[in-house]
Amino acid sequence: MKTQDAIDLAKKIIELDLLRDEMWESFAAAAGDQAYEILRNVQNN
Repeated sequence: MKTQDAIDLAKKIIELDLLRDEMWESFAAAAGDQAYEILRNVQNN
């Protein structure tokens, strides 16, 4: 893998991680105290 390709992938991973954090905040605000339980239930089905 070329160095530039690796750098581009690293940047995409960081962008996804930031988006995930934003989405989690929105979800946690909507789901409240049950956020983790809901997430695990959906993940396991």
